[in-house]
Amino acid sequence: MTKEIQPTLKLSTSTVQDPWVDLKQFTRARIALGRVGSSLPTKEILDFGMSHAMARDAVHLALDIDTLQSQIESLGFEVLKLHSRAPDRASYLLRPDWGRRLNGQCAEMIKALPQQKIDISIVIGDGLSSLGVQKHAAPMLRAIQAAMSNEWKIGPVVIASQARVALADEVGELLSSRMVILLIGERPGLSSPDSLGLYLTYQPKVGCSDADRNCISNVRPEGLSYEAAAKKLIWLAKESMRLKVSGVALKDESDVQHIDVDEPKRLA
Repeated sequence: MTKEIQPTLKLSTSTVQDPWVDLKQFTRARIALGRVGSSLPTKEILDFGMSHAMARDAVHLALDIDTLQSQIESLGFEVLKLHSRAPDRASYLLRPDWGRRLNGQCAEMIKALPQQKIDISIVIGDGLSSLGVQKHAAPMLRAIQAAMSNEWKIGPVVIASQARVALADEVGELLSSRMVILLIGERPGLSSPDSLGLYLTYQPKVGCSDADRNCISNVRPEGLSYEAAAKKLIWLAKESMRLKVSGVALKDESDVQHIDVDEPKRLA
């Protein structure tokens, strides 16, 4: 009688290292995760779940406005607290358009302020990551303050709750500012739940589009440093004031080394 041979399935218990693993030192992106059999290692699956949870929490976490206000006032700025038309976080997420405009009471409050000539208004909005604002807004503002020209008149720093990017345009228009700079929490990523975004708009007004703004993104110690972001922002602000434009009409050449055409003559 022939004995029937039953096939056996061997399960792999060792992690096979990805040949690209050396590249992990250069990025926080999920590369070179390795494998166990045909699956990812348990550690990588658990890390993914944790990052996903942190991204969700960053969206729903409330901004500690009082602490942020104290930090900003310690830098010597006057603070103005405003709110969008979104009454709560749920409404903010379901109705993006409400986050782009001030509620009526806040708009009237700005209109009642004494008129003054303001070159730059700075707005801090919670956006989609209040965690990013809580961690990075004050040190970023400190870096901007250090790099900013003394000749510019800076208005009160606005802290805006339930804010989208376009809200800063209305604030700048009501304050009659030549330019508005917005610091806002960016949409969380799985490796960056706390990124801060910077937006610059010349002659802000309701109805400005994304094409009218310049953006500097991923501001945080693990991404673009405060000092590097401030350097880019102030370069853009100076060029914007000089050319009287912003957005697609204003190209970021802050890292370009301009060649002096007269240099060969002096060396000759």
